[in-house]
Amino acid sequence: MKETVLEIEGMTCASCAKRIEDALKKTEGVSSVNVSLPAEKAFIEYDPDIADTASLIRAIENTGYSATPADQRTRVITANIYDMTCASCAKRVENALSSLSGVHEANVNFAASKATISYDPSALTTDDMKRVVEDIEYSMSFEEEEEADPEQLKISKAARKMWIAASSASVIMVLMTIHMFFVPIPGYFFITAIIAIPSVFIAGADTHRATWKALRHGTANMDTLITMGSLIPYFLSMLGFWFPVTTFVEMAATIMALHLVGRYLETKAKGRASQAIKKLIAMEAKNARIIEDGDEKEVPVKELKIGDVMLIKPGEKIPTDGVVVSGSSTVDESMATGESMPVERGEGDEVIGSTINQQGSLRVRVTKVGKDTFLSQVISMVEQAQGSKVPIQEFADKVTGYFVPAVIIIAVAASISWMLFPEFHISIVEYFSFPWSNTDVPLFTLAILATTAVLVISCPCALGLATPTALMVGSGRGAERGILIRSGEAIQTMKDVKVIAFDKTGTITQGRPQVTDVLPSDSSSSEEVLLYAASLESVSEHPLASAIMQKAEESGVSRKEVQDFESITGKGVKGHIGDHEIIVGNRKILSMFNVDYQEFADRMDELEQAARTVVLVVMDGKVIGILAIADTLKEDSVHAIKAIENIGIKTAMITGDNRKTAEAVAEMVGISHVISDVLPGGKVDEIKKLQSEYGMVAMVGDGINDAPALKQANVGIAIGTGTDIAIESADITLVRGDLKSVVSAIKLSRSTFRKIKENYFWAWIYNAVAIPAAFLGLLHPMIGAAAMAISSLTVVLNSLRLKRTDIDLD
Repeated sequence: MKETVLEIEGMTCASCAKRIEDALKKTEGVSSVNVSLPAEKAFIEYDPDIADTASLIRAIENTGYSATPADQRTRVITANIYDMTCASCAKRVENALSSLSGVHEANVNFAASKATISYDPSALTTDDMKRVVEDIEYSMSFEEEEEADPEQLKISKAARKMWIAASSASVIMVLMTIHMFFVPIPGYFFITAIIAIPSVFIAGADTHRATWKALRHGTANMDTLITMGSLIPYFLSMLGFWFPVTTFVEMAATIMALHLVGRYLETKAKGRASQAIKKLIAMEAKNARIIEDGDEKEVPVKELKIGDVMLIKPGEKIPTDGVVVSGSSTVDESMATGESMPVERGEGDEVIGSTINQQGSLRVRVTKVGKDTFLSQVISMVEQAQGSKVPIQEFADKVTGYFVPAVIIIAVAASISWMLFPEFHISIVEYFSFPWSNTDVPLFTLAILATTAVLVISCPCALGLATPTALMVGSGRGAERGILIRSGEAIQTMKDVKVIAFDKTGTITQGRPQVTDVLPSDSSSSEEVLLYAASLESVSEHPLASAIMQKAEESGVSRKEVQDFESITGKGVKGHIGDHEIIVGNRKILSMFNVDYQEFADRMDELEQAARTVVLVVMDGKVIGILAIADTLKEDSVHAIKAIENIGIKTAMITGDNRKTAEAVAEMVGISHVISDVLPGGKVDEIKKLQSEYGMVAMVGDGINDAPALKQANVGIAIGTGTDIAIESADITLVRGDLKSVVSAIKLSRSTFRKIKENYFWAWIYNAVAIPAAFLGLLHPMIGAAAMAISSLTVVLNSLRLKRTDIDLD
């Protein structure tokens, strides 16, 4: 199966997203689809032998929308325009640019002498734009080819439409007030009908266009409701030219204005919800300095190749992922890990692209470019999470598919009900007697008001935004803290987890052995014990050898030459250093050579009870000391495990260590359930046992052998410092690599799901109250239009509150 992301243009509500999703699901070869309304993207998994990107785009276009591959992102740039003298000049330039094939949208600001152009870079170049502008006697420049923010372009467009509609409607409302309460205005109806045109037909053109597209394809959406709510009153008002009917022009203009005010506020709020992705993209370095034939050369980052050696000076961004080949420095990796403290990096250390080199100069060999870099993968994972769905959304999606047709039916029913049962409706309106209630008008007018109110007050947008906006903000909040949520479903599942199982090595512990104790005999010294042990182990390939050598190096103990070296598998090593025979190993090798170690027997038992591995050092047949080696706990393990247990989730540890060692580690960190002596392939079975005993299980691991268990668990959590395969198998990745992030992930998941539930509550309660009230005539259409806009905004703003949620472990 192959995955692709398509950017979709033209979606305005949840009904649009549902239609596109249904069309894609019917496309042969497609296995799964998620369409995100706030992100305006479709996340599709398909069989490349059956379908391709072109067929997927065709399926979307057949529903009346347009789509482009996300990896061919539309580019938005700003340019300086010269020689314009008036607004008509700006219009000419705008029309010329818009006529170019490949330009999606062009806006020219006469006052600022700038053009903002959204275009497909694969279809045309900036030189093509310059040519067409010069052909009409103007000139333009792209001095730094400044790339504009696509989100800002959407906000600017929404603002322009809002101000056109609001200005038109405001003038009409002022005239209406004068006409009704002060002095009758001659030709009032004709004047207001003309003034309403910018609001209803110019600013509302995109809304009506979207309605037409939907109707052509036999469907309806939120735009359909607004079109009906504004055009029907406007055209009914035209009867005023021939009959003495009530004018609804004011209502038509105001409804469209309020709708566009809501669209602007919603677009602006959605832009804030998607800031995480924008911040990540903004972090990418633009240029890199490489060493070529001994000379420095500056190149764009996109031209870097694996193997290039980059020079990074203090204060500069590291252009892409690589390995330090020379130099040492401290690097600010907070953008990747959320860790505020800089980390030391030197020869052989890996560095992450877009992190900031602080002190020394580094030479770094490029190891990853393009989509393979850490930052690109983070952006991909965040986008994937934002486009994923949670189970609670399935029911809302089904409802959304029927929502708009149902509203139209209810609106028609309201009109019929008012005509058939006027006394019933009038009695209810008079009983409540709201300030806007007025029954002293013709029955036809009351019926139109109720019908229009039902149309404009219904809001499937709030339902469609409930989950995606919360996921966008939640996943972005997590990314800032080094918590990458791949699956939206994990957010809902996480709240029901009863037990979290941890791998031991590299997850609870550091994953690298360290010498914890050096105990010499009465006739020896710590330096002497380390000298002989490290000298002999320097020739060995045993996993514990590096721990002993590191300890000797830290203690300033030098090593001596070894002769006649011999390794005895499973027991230890022996050899000669000078005139002395040295043996380093466990009890078995001492028994093999009949060496007495009873002097240290009690101390060895104590160390082994504390999960230490004991190594004895023998010189000329006598034990001169022992070394205790352990895979030490991560600093935050105890605190994190305690916090998890305190919030009501049990903890378990799965390890291949023997029972005694496993229980010693579990006791130190406070884990309540120990599973030891597990073979690499047995972790999946142990997860299944936990699931049968407790129910929902989360698994935290970092190694290749953890990948199947991460998949088996209801929620797989990968330590980001681990292997790529474990990260790919997980639902949540903790980039920082510490267990505090597990607690943060739990808090984030619970907070995000709580916001989703709150959003659905407000969306449902709004429609449950508003539609019946509109049907009965208790709400004026203009109040309904304002309430509709507020409902969508409420959902988005409620999601944005996630940004202030505390997810850190105290």
